[in-house]
Amino acid sequence: MNEKEISAVLLSIPERVEKIRAELGKRIYGQDELILMLLAGIAAGGHCLLTGVPGLAKTLLASSIAEIADLEFKRVQFTPDMMPSDITGNEILEIDKLTGERVFKFVRGPIFTQLLLADEINRTTPKTQSALLEGMQERSVTIAGVTHPLARPFFVLATQNPIEQEGTYPLPEAQLDRFMFGLEIDYPSCEDELKIMLNTTSAGALPPLEKIITAEELLLFQEAIRFLPIPESVAQFATRIVRATRPEKEKSSSTASKYIRWGAGPRAGQCLALAGKAFAAFDGRFNVAKEDILKALEPVMRHRVILNYRAESDRKTIRDILDEIVWSAT
Repeated sequence: MNEKEISAVLLSIPERVEKIRAELGKRIYGQDELILMLLAGIAAGGHCLLTGVPGLAKTLLASSIAEIADLEFKRVQFTPDMMPSDITGNEILEIDKLTGERVFKFVRGPIFTQLLLADEINRTTPKTQSALLEGMQERSVTIAGVTHPLARPFFVLATQNPIEQEGTYPLPEAQLDRFMFGLEIDYPSCEDELKIMLNTTSAGALPPLEKIITAEELLLFQEAIRFLPIPESVAQFATRIVRATRPEKEKSSSTASKYIRWGAGPRAGQCLALAGKAFAAFDGRFNVAKEDILKALEPVMRHRVILNYRAESDRKTIRDILDEIVWSAT
């Protein structure tokens, strides 16, 4: 795209995002902040991990986003007995009807879609969880030495239940790092919960949604957002925060040494930059500010910063620790 085309795409983003949020509001109540974060992750080309108790409309939200953006959508319910081939697909032996010869045919798994909902991803074994790694990072899947490209755009929205621990397999750090955002879904307010109860138990409870954007337009949004500049001072600010989360390292904070067992890696800085660009584009601005980095900070760091036993003992949350690190970095 040339400069004029990039400007035109960026100028159209705020209005389109507001339309999408309004359309999602027909089905999803009381999750405005979550919706904004999910849209920012998608606009930046990242994957999202949703953590919340059952019944908070995680699946409905994912399918509704796919409907509005006219994306191919598939949902996989992860279970302990699943195999990697249940996600990626497998080669099967068939007989060619014309020649009578036996040939291998690749049958594609559910990962070959545009929006994949990995429901209760922590219920399957690490071996099966790892089947998503190549697709999430490389946007391709390799089976029997053959690389198969995935559709574009491609997103993984994974969910996990925080209250059921029996029969679960916590995601390893390498898998968690592939997600741009780690988002926690809280209970709706009393007013929103009443609205959910009344509106979802009446006739015509699931209104049809208008298609606001196409997959092709979404790819243009992703491309245009990457052209947004980050001032050097803002980039340095984000880098200082990321490095300050690493205990026993140069530029680490005293808070990190006290409460953090393992800090964020370089991918955290990349995610902060891309998320900051998405938030700037949503506001109709053509450069990234520190406020955009701060808005993305907790969802980017929540699943990347591993707290130690002392943080639990002192009842320190990731938000408390990040607030202290930001204060020391400014």
